[in-house]
Order: sequence, then structure tokens, then C-alpha cells
Amino acid sequence: MEKETKSIRIAIMGAGTVGGGVYKLLQMRKSDMYQRVGADIEIAKILVKSIPETRKDVDASLLTENFDDIMNDDSIQLVVEVMGGIEPARTFILRCLNSGKSVVSANKDLIAVHGRELLDAAEANKVDFMFEASCAGGIPIIRPLKQCLIANEITEIMGIVNGTTNYILTKMAQEGMEFEEALAKATELGYAEADPTADVEGLDAGRKMAIMGSIGFHSRITFDDVYTEGITHITSKDIKYAKDMDCVIKLLGIARNTDNGVEVRVHPTLISKEHPLASVNDVFNAVFVHGDAVDDTMFYGRGAGEMPTASAVVGDVLEVARNIKGKCLGMFGCTCYRELPIKQIGDIESKYFMRMVVRDCAGVLGNVASILGNNHVSIEKIIQKPAGCDTAEIVAITDVVQEKNFKAAMQTLNDMSFVQEISSMIRVYA
Repeated sequence: MEKETKSIRIAIMGAGTVGGGVYKLLQMRKSDMYQRVGADIEIAKILVKSIPETRKDVDASLLTENFDDIMNDDSIQLVVEVMGGIEPARTFILRCLNSGKSVVSANKDLIAVHGRELLDAAEANKVDFMFEASCAGGIPIIRPLKQCLIANEITEIMGIVNGTTNYILTKMAQEGMEFEEALAKATELGYAEADPTADVEGLDAGRKMAIMGSIGFHSRITFDDVYTEGITHITSKDIKYAKDMDCVIKLLGIARNTDNGVEVRVHPTLISKEHPLASVNDVFNAVFVHGDAVDDTMFYGRGAGEMPTASAVVGDVLEVARNIKGKCLGMFGCTCYRELPIKQIGDIESKYFMRMVVRDCAGVLGNVASILGNNHVSIEKIIQKPAGCDTAEIVAITDVVQEKNFKAAMQTLNDMSFVQEISSMIRVYA
């Protein structure tokens, strides 16, 4: 049978690390594309900020600085957005969707805020909008949530979704580094940006949890709904005490669908050394999903980087290309048909790790226990060690408690004359 000669023309917006990886991977698979998709993939245009500054391994004849060169080319059916940021990416994507061009994006910042608007535009124009690479780099998670696990009522999505902070905490745990030293090492190796705020303050992970929670629970969650707390206050002493209690500290994203509403949060968390996430180290990511039918599933791999992220982007490109070929675009729009309430951080329940320095004298431990009890906080484990001249360090893990009660107890303790310092308050996964 004679081979049908048909190519699908695409444009790439952005030629940075991820855009260059997408270009490279498409070139690597070029000879197999027809067999895998049923059509060849032809790159028609690559939008860049400045042509002279573009990476040398990209064909210069494809470059343009003018978005209209993509918009006005009716032969371009699919646009890949790997520019990042909110604008002009949002405007460009909406114009593409409204003109009948499908879009693949890796833009977690944009999707965590404007995801519904983009999905609605795709549905209205009967085109595809896919974003597998927005949450966990090369780890498949969006498609499993939307398709493979759709028969489940998902009650929890949690995991390590930021490689930079996981690398930092790994170095602190394995080599005894303090935060600043570990961050400097991450920056030296290219794992941390020049401005690492989005990573170390939990913002990057928060955006990913908003996206995954929206899909998993079928209810819109935006980045503003996510409580975020970073790792800048974690010390090597916290990590040592966690180890003494058979735990490790990880920056976890946790999304839960409870009877009282949805909770979505990112913060440092103690987890048992027996938990599978405890052994996820360096820049690796892992996501746990709990469904009522499937029970627990875990997705593990490299959550960032040029080629892992390109793998997810190109996977979406080929899926859209198959849909174009099969004339079945627009099959999966927004899946948020519920309107679940978002729980405030004070209403969540958790165990807590706390560390404080107190005067080393009779009755102090009893007073601490009394204040905790008056605020409905009970203790599961406690350690007291000398801390210096006439001082002692109390380290404890509580039973499950409502956050606002724990914070009230900590405020009362902080005002007591026998308390010199409340050094750490870290949630414990339970």
C-alpha cells in the first residue's frame, strides 16, 4: 500500500532550555514519526525574543521574532508554548486557540492561574490544549489523572514535585550541610536558578499542586488557594532530630479531598523513613495518588531538565498530531464540574514536630504539657536534652491536632518567661 504523504506543521514559541530540548527530540525521532503518529511532524516556525541570541543548534531559517508569522500561517495546526510566564504567553495561547490551532504548553505559572480560561477556549474552538509537562517534567501525571485513573474517586495527591529543594534537603541530610551551603551547591550545578525564590519558598510546587488537584478532584483550584511554605528555615539540627525520630524532612505537596472541603498545601514535612518518598533523593520527583479503586499508585522520575521535560512536551505533540490525523480534536476539555470549598490552613489537621529552648529548672516540662493540653494538643514523642548553661532543648512530635489549636498553644508558649526560643515548627505527614 502506498504511504500516505501528510505532514502536520507545528510552531514552537520559545527556544530556551525546554524549547531547545523539544526541537532536539523532534529531530531525533524524525525518521520514525510517520510510523508512530501516522503523519510526519514538520517544524514551520520558532518564535524567539531575539534571533542573534538564539542557541546555535536550532535551524536559523525557522526563527522569527514576530508572533504574527505563526498566527497568519494557516498551515500551522499546532503550537508549542515553552516561553514561560503569564504574559505574553496567555495572550498568544488564547489567540492560537481562538483561531483553531491546538496548543501544547509546559507553563505551570500560567495554567495554575488561568487553566480554566484556556481549557474553555480550546473546547469552544474544538481544538486540543495539553499540558503534561507543566507538573512533573518527564513524569507522566496529567494524562493518568485525566484518563487512566478516571474511574476512581481520588482522595489524595501528594509528593515531591520540586527537584531543587529535594536536592538541597538531600545534601543537608546526607552531608550535614546547612541550607545556604546546600543552595550554593545546587546553584553551582545548575539545579537552582540565580533567583531561587520560586523553588525554595514552595511557589513552584504550589503551582503544580493547584493543577494536579484541579484535575484529580474535578474542582477548580488556583495557585492563590494553595498554602505555601518554603525550606529556608530548615536547619541541620532539625534534620538530625528528625532522624532520631526515624523520620526524614521533605518539601511535600499535599492535596486532599475531605468531607469538609479540599486542602492543598506545600511545606516541609517529616515523613517516616519507611515511607517510599523518604528514599526519593537528589533532583528526583515522585507523586503518590490514592484512589478508591486503585488504592495507592506512585509516579517517579526526573521532574525537570531539558530532555525529561521535552519528553512530556513531545508526548503531547504526538498525541495532538494523532487527534488531528483522526479528526477527533477537543475530546478532553476542562474536567472541573464540581465546586468544592477550599479549607483554610488553620482548619487542617496534622501532627507537628516542635523544637524549643527552655530554662532547665523544675516544673518547666509540666508547664509545657499543661499549656499544650489546654489547647487540645497531646504529645506522641518527646525528647529533652541539655542545651547549654541552665537551658534545655525540648523536641516533640504531637498527635494529630487542628492547626489553629497548635498555633494557639505555640503563641502561649512563646509568651512564657521560661521559653527562650521556639526554634522549629514542622508538620508531620499522617
